[in-house]
Amino acid sequence: MTDQPNILMIMADQLAPQALSCHGNPDCKTPNLDRLAAASVTFDNAYCNYPVCVPSRASMMSGRLTPAIKVWDNACELATSQPTLAHHLRHLDYHTVLSGKMHFIGPDQLHGFNERTVTDVYPSGFEWVADWHAGPAFVPSATGLNGVVEAGPAARTLQEDFDEEVAHSTVQTIYDLARRAADAGPWFQVASFTSPHTPFVADQRYWDRYDPDKINMPRVGALPFDDLDYASRALFFAHGRHRHRVTEDDLRRARHGYYAMISFIDDKVGEILGALEASGQTDNTVIIFCADHGEMLGERGMWFKQSFYEWSARVPLMISAPQRYAPRRVKECVSLVDLLPTLVGIGGGEVVLPCDGESLEPALTGGTTRDLVISDYYGIGPCVPHRMVRQGRFKLIYTHGHPDLLFDLEADRDELRNLAGDPTCEDTLARLKSILLDGWDPQEIDRQVRASQAERLFLKATPGDPGDWDYVARKGDETRYVRRGSGGVDGTKADRRLPRIDPIPPHFPAISQGDVASIIDGSLPLPAYLSESERNAGRS
Repeated sequence: MTDQPNILMIMADQLAPQALSCHGNPDCKTPNLDRLAAASVTFDNAYCNYPVCVPSRASMMSGRLTPAIKVWDNACELATSQPTLAHHLRHLDYHTVLSGKMHFIGPDQLHGFNERTVTDVYPSGFEWVADWHAGPAFVPSATGLNGVVEAGPAARTLQEDFDEEVAHSTVQTIYDLARRAADAGPWFQVASFTSPHTPFVADQRYWDRYDPDKINMPRVGALPFDDLDYASRALFFAHGRHRHRVTEDDLRRARHGYYAMISFIDDKVGEILGALEASGQTDNTVIIFCADHGEMLGERGMWFKQSFYEWSARVPLMISAPQRYAPRRVKECVSLVDLLPTLVGIGGGEVVLPCDGESLEPALTGGTTRDLVISDYYGIGPCVPHRMVRQGRFKLIYTHGHPDLLFDLEADRDELRNLAGDPTCEDTLARLKSILLDGWDPQEIDRQVRASQAERLFLKATPGDPGDWDYVARKGDETRYVRRGSGGVDGTKADRRLPRIDPIPPHFPAISQGDVASIIDGSLPLPAYLSESERNAGRS
């Protein structure tokens, strides 16, 4: 391997590591990822720095935590003046290529990449601005549990359309880069898929790889509403659990679809790695596999992300270069902001600008890391500053104005015993809270978030075209995928499902925003019909 190896980053969307066989789930069939893991340094406790797409990817690309770059939610732009991983590598003479999703918001759709071969899958404008004034049930992207209760097989889906294009363009780019290798320097290629993001609908071929009777079910079932922490109560409404009932059959079918989508991505990974091998570039390429955040997948009765519980906040992270790093498992905590200094170091450079990440080179070569992760959340649901810190075995979740959550993940991996009130954990709680609050003022953060929302909501409401900056790689990209779909995320994806199915209407009536807020703070009880539904969650 040369002093400046090529770097190939493969990303999945909403992929919880707990679902993968290389992380202990024998039911998920991923032979290509298994082979990659066997040749990788695998980080068993890797986390995103924000459990939602846009801010997570912005932190990963910039090496900065959310308060530093002010990418507060899924409709917030990363400043063009913010240096990214692509800029850093170009300073080291790398040719940088992006294929697929990076969910950049605003007019800069490259952020340092030399070229982009595929458009993005989601809007680039301010359509999805969070609005804390609107309350916990406000969801600007018009998503709900349809992607769960409508799970099933299909001949073709929007996600598959996009991911096939990503895989094809990545394979072609690998061959093109190989052809000019003698005359060019090293390259950095990102292949970023949208699967296994909801809806949990998969090609029949991948669906049939799994026996529905053998799909494993959540370790922790739906918890009573009254036992939920404040943020989980808010997400109950933000995720639409007050509108749709999820039966045991729905739950099993959704997990079936999720695993099938992962198997589809595994095949795409195999195609990309096959092209790398066929072009003679494997031995001089460092391969990274990761995701932007996880997926609750029915654990605790929860779905999607936006939570600091393990299934939402953890991500897979493998770094493969057997000629350089002996394959091993790393137990210390790391996060996606660590990738920028790590990859710049692999490229032979040094980060000279502010960076919240720390190079993983010591862990890659048999040493240890600082064993510390900080993650932020300022999106839909809780509508207050929300932050998590994990160091070693303990995780602290802070929700401004509400009780702390402290978990010992070695003794309680399901996060069922809150130790925040345990006298024997006072020192641990104080230490972690000191780390979490260092340089972070929740009242000032609240002011900044609300001010940013107000500005972007004003722009969103501007008559005429409020600004949509879709990257056009080929004719028609302006309306391809969910870019300007008229039916919201769920509706647009349903329209592209083949054969099409009619959306399942809500099982339960709407609840006013005022009543939602009162139910969350405990001044009103959960309606009896929802209490009964939650007691029966996961039953046919």
